[in-house]
Amino acid sequence: MSVPRESLWETMKGKGYSRREFMEFCGFAAVAAGLGTQATAAVAATFEKKGRPPVVWLHFQECTCCSESFIRGSHPVVADVLLDAISLDYTQTLQAASGAAAEKCLHDTMKNYPGKYILLVEGSVPTGAGGAYCCINGESAEEILKKAAKDAAAIIAWGNCASYGCVQAAKPNPTNATAISKLVGKPVINVPGCPPIADVMAAVVTHILMFGRGPELDAQGRPKEFYGRRVHDTCYRRPYYDAGLFVDAWDDEGARKGYCLFRMGCRGPVTYNACSVTKWNGSVSYPIQSGHGCIGCSENGFWDNGPFYRHLPHTPGFGIESTADTIGLGLGIGVAVGVAAHAVTTNIRKRPLIAETVKESSPAGQTEDEGAK
Repeated sequence: MSVPRESLWETMKGKGYSRREFMEFCGFAAVAAGLGTQATAAVAATFEKKGRPPVVWLHFQECTCCSESFIRGSHPVVADVLLDAISLDYTQTLQAASGAAAEKCLHDTMKNYPGKYILLVEGSVPTGAGGAYCCINGESAEEILKKAAKDAAAIIAWGNCASYGCVQAAKPNPTNATAISKLVGKPVINVPGCPPIADVMAAVVTHILMFGRGPELDAQGRPKEFYGRRVHDTCYRRPYYDAGLFVDAWDDEGARKGYCLFRMGCRGPVTYNACSVTKWNGSVSYPIQSGHGCIGCSENGFWDNGPFYRHLPHTPGFGIESTADTIGLGLGIGVAVGVAAHAVTTNIRKRPLIAETVKESSPAGQTEDEGAK
């Protein structure tokens, strides 16, 4: 029989948080859930009465970078309060209990709160060798996952490992690392990345707290709000791509001017993530802004997608309003023709800018044709 849980406001008040701090958290929750700050009062009314949902956080084949990202969220109130907003009953990484006491927490939560607890999973599940590659308390990762998923109200797969298998599933995949969604037989919210952005993780949990269900998902089970557009289409270097201005070698003149990193292997044109919008480390920067191309860590099979520093043979020239669903699986059809046309039209349109750039990089007084001679 389930035991009533105190509300978030009751928990925060008991820990010494002020009403102002509670309302600040509710404001973040409203924005993260896509409601806007005008819904802060309604969110507060919910959190004053609604009991905190119990949460089970499982760890399998992973490096713990998802947990590290989550507990270092940039929002100060979220960093302090979010783990209080949920009742984190079991997690091997953060809990104080160990051994039999820890396992009791897991089994008590599943027994007492069927259909009410949220299951968070970090890491892929090795199904090779009868599950011998990852065992906890005498049970394989697959056995633990299926038991925990059976009565879970919602399941979230944190990171590329849990969503797609990540590096463990890269060829030849010796442990037969498998994504969570392929084993549980229930809907799974995939939040890929290596690791995912902390604020995105917080927003997904907040959405479930608010509505009792997950956010709208794309065809790969990812929240559309954060994985609806390509990194390429929201990247500040995109105009240089359209102009045909690229970095050709690390620390060349193009790199100093901040040109597009596509030729250096950037996977932004085929990667769906919020990096260039939400950013990292308190919205300070993201890999491309720091001078390194996107490696596509939120996509399925990115470890097997060739060397990170070899550029893609071509990239579809879809507009910024295209999403993973609207583009669909037929990307390859007509790509070569489309990209060629795109290159011709953009270079004609941007020819004055390109010519000026070439002129600046040539010896004084020498034109492009004279330099070729």
